Amino acid sequence: MPVNITSIKTSSNGIWQGDNPLDYAFPLLIVQTTLILVVSRFLSILFKPLRQPKVIAEIVGGILLGPSAFGRNKKYLHRIFPTWSTPILESIANIGLLFFLFLVGLELDLRSIRRSSKRAFGIALAGILLPFSCGIGVAFVLRKTIDGADTVGYAQFLVFMGVSLSITAFPVLARILAELKLLTTQVGETAMAAAAFNDVAAWILLALAVALSGDGKGGSNKSPLISIWVLLSGTAFVTFMFVIMRPAMKWVAKRCSPQQDVVDEAYICLTLAGVMVSGFITDLIGIHSIFGAFVFGLAIPKGGNFAGRLIERIEDFVAGLLLPLYFASSGLKTDVAKIRGAEAWGLLVLVISTACAGKILGTFAVAMMFMMPVRESLTLGVLMNTKGLVELIVLNIGKEKKVLNDETFAILVLMALFTTFITTPTVMTINRPPRNVSTGTHRKLRDLTTTHDSKDKLRILACVHGPGNVPSLVSLIESTRSTKNSLLKLFVMHLVELTERSSSIIMVHRLRRNGFPFFNRFRRGECHDRVAEAFQGYSQLGRVSVRPTTAISALSTMHEDICHVAQKKRVTMIILPFHIQWREEGDDMVKDVGQSWRAINQRVLKNAPCSVAMLVDRGFGGVAQNLGPTSSVAQRICIIFFGGPDDREALELGGRMAEHPAIKVTVMRFVEKDGKKSEPVMLQLSPTKSSEQSYSFSTAKMNREKERELDDTAVAEFRSKCGGNGMVEYIEKVASNIVEGVLTIGRSRDYDLVVVGKGRFPSNMVAELAERKAEHAELGPIGDILTSSAHGIVSSVLVIQQHDIAHAEEAPVSKIVHTEYERNTADESSSVSEISKDFV
Repeated sequence: MPVNITSIKTSSNGIWQGDNPLDYAFPLLIVQTTLILVVSRFLSILFKPLRQPKVIAEIVGGILLGPSAFGRNKKYLHRIFPTWSTPILESIANIGLLFFLFLVGLELDLRSIRRSSKRAFGIALAGILLPFSCGIGVAFVLRKTIDGADTVGYAQFLVFMGVSLSITAFPVLARILAELKLLTTQVGETAMAAAAFNDVAAWILLALAVALSGDGKGGSNKSPLISIWVLLSGTAFVTFMFVIMRPAMKWVAKRCSPQQDVVDEAYICLTLAGVMVSGFITDLIGIHSIFGAFVFGLAIPKGGNFAGRLIERIEDFVAGLLLPLYFASSGLKTDVAKIRGAEAWGLLVLVISTACAGKILGTFAVAMMFMMPVRESLTLGVLMNTKGLVELIVLNIGKEKKVLNDETFAILVLMALFTTFITTPTVMTINRPPRNVSTGTHRKLRDLTTTHDSKDKLRILACVHGPGNVPSLVSLIESTRSTKNSLLKLFVMHLVELTERSSSIIMVHRLRRNGFPFFNRFRRGECHDRVAEAFQGYSQLGRVSVRPTTAISALSTMHEDICHVAQKKRVTMIILPFHIQWREEGDDMVKDVGQSWRAINQRVLKNAPCSVAMLVDRGFGGVAQNLGPTSSVAQRICIIFFGGPDDREALELGGRMAEHPAIKVTVMRFVEKDGKKSEPVMLQLSPTKSSEQSYSFSTAKMNREKERELDDTAVAEFRSKCGGNGMVEYIEKVASNIVEGVLTIGRSRDYDLVVVGKGRFPSNMVAELAERKAEHAELGPIGDILTSSAHGIVSSVLVIQQHDIAHAEEAPVSKIVHTEYERNTADESSSVSEISKDFV
């Protein structure tokens, strides 16, 4: 039933007065927006394991909500998305699109096009001309095959088809490259430069197409001079923006100095108003309003803080709330059911294959001409084939101008979806360089003790989630700094999750080189550098060299950055913050950064090329400001020693701490009762056990007697080195009940920090805990006991893992207690499925 839109009211009087809110504009808009956000966010989570950009989820969500899926139920479609609500939804969506294109212009730096090499220019040119030509060829086929396609004038239809197949979605490509850690590699930089040129050329072609399209009826009812006037007016607008507005915006940007934390609200408001005015002017001219917003974004200077602050102010609201509405409104126009019969689906295959062949082969051929390797050339071709958001904008304008009918529109939307969907998996398949950690020499603290090379100083990589980790890490680093030996070199890595936000992509450009984080001199003026500033202040107090960096990466691959830097910088130890941080007193949890960050720690523990220390902070940095070479305030540190490689590494660290005059170190060695041996323990591999709830131990075979000798030697060396130091205490404790003994230490308030080994090759005493249910299995049995939230532990905990190739493989185990008779008769050369502990 036709509805007079002028009779539609904004808000209802409520259900108690007999009004249905869905018959009123504003309540219906709320319902539509909520539904769109829920569906798109759900699909985004669903596609995340496939490493797809968010735009894929939003396009699919829009199609599902439209007549292709849910909209097949006419009752749903007429109630939730009635025809009269379409102009309202599209108006709100286009506001989001307007500001998003402004953000794209802000993100696109024209200097990258000017700096582009001949290679990037040649690749961009090939990536436009060949697909454009293919698009024109496909246009002739579509006009003859699809009913109603030949009612549109040749010129506008050919231009729209050419633009549809030749465009590269610059913002989507940037996010895919960042996700794959290729954004700052040679391939990524070439792709971005070519895509930037491609994007500018595409918008010019689109402006031409819009100028030619008119009402989409072939132009018989209008003068050709109108198109010329539209193009001339558009050229005048662009000239005005760069000649007049750009210097004005430079003046505004200078008023936003790096020292100021807040930008004047007036400048922000004027700029946002400028976006709206620019859109209105280009719409007045006869070019789509988004062109004006895009050009205005290009005109704003990219240097300084102003562009970044603008992006931070509006990107979440625009990309998170308004942009999904645009995809939904596009989905409501897309009816896959219009593609009927073998002929129509054959056309879809033709369009997809032509689009892919034109982009990929054209880019590949030119890249090979510029002597790029075959794999990089093919990767570049696939990357340049990314469509997505910009493609959808072009198609919507084409449908709006009646250049594309329903069937053509549906075919081209599915083409854009398919080409973008295959980009990430295809690039991951083709461009699979060895990104694993180098198999070079594994480094540990013991290596520094046995070497006489004075240049081989202690190098530590400290990872930080945020400013809250800084006090405890500074305190820990200071405690490990020997005042007798050479300088300590500290690499600080601020871990930041990569998102699809424009500000996140800009950070990648600034903070990565050749695909990895790079260490630069101290920077100021940005929020994420507050961490570096805190460590920089610490470095000026003592003989510590600090080099800060920021690792901005997807959480699933963050460990690659950490391990790469540790390998490249020849780090001796990586320090990781535990994913939970407690208060100084009690078990109240301050912050849990989430299981994804816990998974990063687990992957680093598995792949690191050096020793790893995980810090469980319960206020260890509370006295960091008083700690120094001349301080009389002692920090009390306890080293718990059971035996094994990890415990010996912890003892080695304790030896370094003992050299600091303001550190009091207590070594607590647990021993079995004199003259009484406990029953030997066999640990058998148990593949069925969950590695999250069971402790994993090394599957390597080792000589138990030799291990015991190494333990005794390490303890003897420690006592010999620190024997005359009044700040060092050595205690042997009989292990009657290990769990209670360890908990007593953690609860006693006698120690600020308790250092333990992870115990991947445990002593007989620790092996008894193998079947204890784990809360944090990655910390090992002793570390987990001290970290558990239910035991009233007040001391901070440092869990040490000494990395060694022999201990690389770990697995959950089950405990088997053998009798003396079984021990004597058992075959000493047990199979790989058993980890023998009977000689500990």
